[in-house]
Amino acid sequence: MKNHLFRDRAPITEAGWEEIEKEAKRTLQALLAARRVVDFKGPLGWGASDVELGRADVIASPPSADKVQARLRRIQPLVELRIPFEMSRSELDAIDRGARDPDLDPVTAAAREIAIAEDRAIFHGYEAAQISGICGVQAANAVPLGGSHADYPDAVAAALKALRDEGVDGPFAVVLSEQLYKDLTARTDGGYPILSHVQRLIDGDVHAAPGLEGGLVISLRGGDFELTVGQDFSIGYLDHDAERVRLYIEESFTFLVLSAQAAIPLSAGGATKEKR
Repeated sequence: MKNHLFRDRAPITEAGWEEIEKEAKRTLQALLAARRVVDFKGPLGWGASDVELGRADVIASPPSADKVQARLRRIQPLVELRIPFEMSRSELDAIDRGARDPDLDPVTAAAREIAIAEDRAIFHGYEAAQISGICGVQAANAVPLGGSHADYPDAVAAALKALRDEGVDGPFAVVLSEQLYKDLTARTDGGYPILSHVQRLIDGDVHAAPGLEGGLVISLRGGDFELTVGQDFSIGYLDHDAERVRLYIEESFTFLVLSAQAAIPLSAGGATKEKR
């Protein structure tokens, strides 16, 4: 259901919408990291409001019915995220004329911001939305990355051992903050890329995540972490004048940590020096 997006009221042609959506999708696919390592449920649609948790709490009996037992079922509500942005009408006209270099920076910036917001909620939690993050619930078990990028493979190996000691099977993935990932790809150990060392340890992928602080080693066995999406990322219309069109990107989602022991955070506090 997309009627609530009011796209039919926007002074944007089919070609304009196509370019806007293509750029938003490209940016989101490039930046969303949590969706690559957690279970995905949905999209369930804009009308979805919560996730049933299968649990209930005892509450007071109804008025004047003391013998009646009552339980209140627990639910996890979905949170709605929205990021507004503006498109120049002159730039939209240029798209209609066939411009091959449209200025889509506002779309890119909005998509980046909402992608980081989703990832940050999953990795670090979002208290106001009743979401516990993976790194938050496992903070006490975090493994320090060490004082040099050459120490990263040892830190990942220690995290893998901790996971296996808890009976957690693979396959595994490593997620690093955007800066840590960039630094790691530029470093070598005796001429061999340190990133390749890490990939060999997990026999899998290392992902960059702008919404993550530090790093994370996580099992991909499934059933441990669940992202539920109501409405997936969609672009809607707000208003317009003679010079600009105001749009927005929005989504609704929630996240559940079902088995906290299936991931180990990597703390980056000490990774500031290089070994000589």
